[in-house]
Amino acid sequence: MTKSSKTLLAAAVLLTSFALENQGAVPTDVLSNEEEMDTLSLQEVVVTGTRNAADLRYLPLTVSVIDRETLTEQHQPNILPTLLQQVPGLFVTSRSMMGYGVSDGSSGAISIRGISSGTAKPLSGAGQLMVLIDGHPHYQGLFGHTIADSYHTLMAERVEVLRGPASVLYGSNAMGGVINIVTRQAKQDGVATNVTLGAGSWGTVQTEATNQVRVGRFSSTVAAQYNRSDNHRPSMGFEQFGGYAKMGYDISNHWTASADFDLNRFIAAYPGSTTAPLEDAKQWITRGVASVGVTNQYEKTSGGVNFYYTFGNHQINDGHAPAAPEKANYFRSEDALMGVTLYQSAQFFEGNRVTVGFDYQNIYGKAWNQVIATGEVKPSMVDKREEEVAGYVDFRQDLTDWLTVDAGVRLDHHSQTGSEWVPQGGLVFRPMDNGELKATVSKGFRNPTVREMYLFGTKNDALKAERLMNYELAWNHRLDGGFNYGVNVFYIKGDNMIQQVPVSGGNRFMNTGDIENWGFELEASYPIDHYFSVTANGSYLHMKNKVVAAPEAAGFAGVNYRQGKWFATMGLQYINNLYTSVGTTETTESFWLLNAAVNYQLLKDVSLWARGENLLAQKYEINRGYPMPRATFMAGISLNF
Repeated sequence: MTKSSKTLLAAAVLLTSFALENQGAVPTDVLSNEEEMDTLSLQEVVVTGTRNAADLRYLPLTVSVIDRETLTEQHQPNILPTLLQQVPGLFVTSRSMMGYGVSDGSSGAISIRGISSGTAKPLSGAGQLMVLIDGHPHYQGLFGHTIADSYHTLMAERVEVLRGPASVLYGSNAMGGVINIVTRQAKQDGVATNVTLGAGSWGTVQTEATNQVRVGRFSSTVAAQYNRSDNHRPSMGFEQFGGYAKMGYDISNHWTASADFDLNRFIAAYPGSTTAPLEDAKQWITRGVASVGVTNQYEKTSGGVNFYYTFGNHQINDGHAPAAPEKANYFRSEDALMGVTLYQSAQFFEGNRVTVGFDYQNIYGKAWNQVIATGEVKPSMVDKREEEVAGYVDFRQDLTDWLTVDAGVRLDHHSQTGSEWVPQGGLVFRPMDNGELKATVSKGFRNPTVREMYLFGTKNDALKAERLMNYELAWNHRLDGGFNYGVNVFYIKGDNMIQQVPVSGGNRFMNTGDIENWGFELEASYPIDHYFSVTANGSYLHMKNKVVAAPEAAGFAGVNYRQGKWFATMGLQYINNLYTSVGTTETTESFWLLNAAVNYQLLKDVSLWARGENLLAQKYEINRGYPMPRATFMAGISLNF
């Protein structure tokens, strides 16, 4: 560990020790106005923007919360299709009925406001958006992008999406926002088991089994799934095995320990684009994450420490054109992300909350070729390890009943690129009990990946961090009768973006790009009566420099129906000017998607379900050269015992 790392670690520990001395006696998850929290809905209490439970009405951030009921009502095995519908300004690329894949021909790139997680080559912008699992990062260490096939619905109690930079709390890769998967935990004593089976179009099968136990202070969740599909094009099969386990123990009324483990293995084939078909293109991917942590919860202070380890092993055959020779080598790689996050927040006086934290990451990536015919391992193309260490503080104060101020700063040090100061500030005005006006200025940044600095001919170890500033104004209002709506406008200005630039002898990654995006987002919900409820959202995005996988405009309208044993949901989504290619070959797609699902409670512990997607049978592409399937259907049974 470097000298700067040791200094930051010592400072963080001292600050945490000071905060622990201010412990109270009554557990609570409230930051301010504690007497009101019992009447708040779960969607008004979030952890992503603060690292501890907070009333969203007092935070200057834009956060969407998708609860488990919404995540499971369409029986999607992955959370991303649901987020695509429910979160304005968010988009996810897709190429088939099931499976996202990695490397060439992959999808699963997540973008918010034109800032992308990146997945496929050339990986420009990879890692600008972060996925978290219980607050710790989850991404591929070598290439820096998210792994879309890892985000199973079976592990999620809810998902919180913070739109806009979250780099003060979460550092590099959170420059565009974060998606935080809050994992499940049994809340009531007893044993509960669920088994869900489904089958449908193109030989698609999805299965899932979950067991939850709570006995006194001990709780556990154990889940497994198997999914497969032939998909709608030849040589596009997908098969996945996954397992998840979480154990928790309440040490006392104030202290809780937990440990979890998630392992995911998938095999994805892809046929290439319609204009450049491939043969033998296939990927064998193993991803896993393990973590252990301890949290504390007192009246005036709360916090925790978490150790995590994310790892992956990948074997890829990039395929060959029909008339070309077969590939001689597999591309092999492995990566690991080991880290610790430590934080503590304290209320020193009424209406105040101070959070201090420390993060350390060790990022590892290795790549090599392996001869397909003999199994011979070639010398490594890259074998690198980087360190990132940071300390941060966030201060929030209710100045009056109607005004809250929030300010935070992070000092982040990367072993290759150096130090980065990251500020953030915001105001929340509450002119009425049921409405808030929020104003935020925040900085986001992303350190270059191991791949960008050291791998292939495009490498450049002199790269510096990407940076952007986000300016945002938001209004949220809750009316009598349950009608809620929100609107926000934003402006993003960034430079130092890493792009491939032609140089003598080929291309090279350089800090030459810039970003200037602006737009607005809308969302609303209304419970019409005991049977019907509706939701809607929309977004508009203007980009000075266009990027793929970021639509200019998008909208969604959904209706839910509940009566007796029946539940049905239907949603219509519109995507306008989705860029599938930019530059001299700029192409866009616009389309409507109608999806529906129905659930019938046949017996007390048995329900039947069905799901239909693209019911209008639209012809469209999200990844250029990868036409999406027309109407598809799934049906199944869910058992509880």
